[in-house]
Amino acid sequence: MYHKILVPVDLSHLDKMPKALDTAIDMARHYGAKLCYVTVTNTPPGAAAHSPEELASKMDEFAQEQGKAHGIKTEAKVLHSADTAVELDDKLLDAIKDTGADLVIMASHPPGIGDWLHLLRSNGANIVKHSDVSVFVVR
Repeated sequence: MYHKILVPVDLSHLDKMPKALDTAIDMARHYGAKLCYVTVTNTPPGAAAHSPEELASKMDEFAQEQGKAHGIKTEAKVLHSADTAVELDDKLLDAIKDTGADLVIMASHPPGIGDWLHLLRSNGANIVKHSDVSVFVVR
C-alpha cells in the first residue's frame, strides 16, 4: 500500500516527537516501506549543527541508526531555506513530490500550548490541505 514514507524531523527536538517517529517506524515495518527523514533548515542550520555539511552528516547518521535499530530501509534529505518560518510548508510539499513519497507522517504541535495556538501556523494542516498524498498527523 505504501512504498515511501516522508517523515519531517528537527534533530534538535526529537524528544518532542517520539510518537510520530514510532508510528512511522511501525508503518514502515508493516508495509515494507522506506522512511525518508527530511529536515528543512536555514543557512546556517542553527542548534542542530554548525554547518550545512554537519547537518547532512547528522541526518544521514540518524537515518542509518534508525534503519539498523528497527530493521527498516531509510534515507535522509536536508532542504535549505532562506526563511524556514515562511518556506517550511512549500519545502515539505516539494520534498513529497521529489522523493516520490506516498505517505507523510508528522508530529503536530505539542499539546498544552494554550489559547495562543491560533497565532501559530499549523504545518500539519497546510500539508494535509495541499498535498496529493495521505498525511498522518500524530499528536
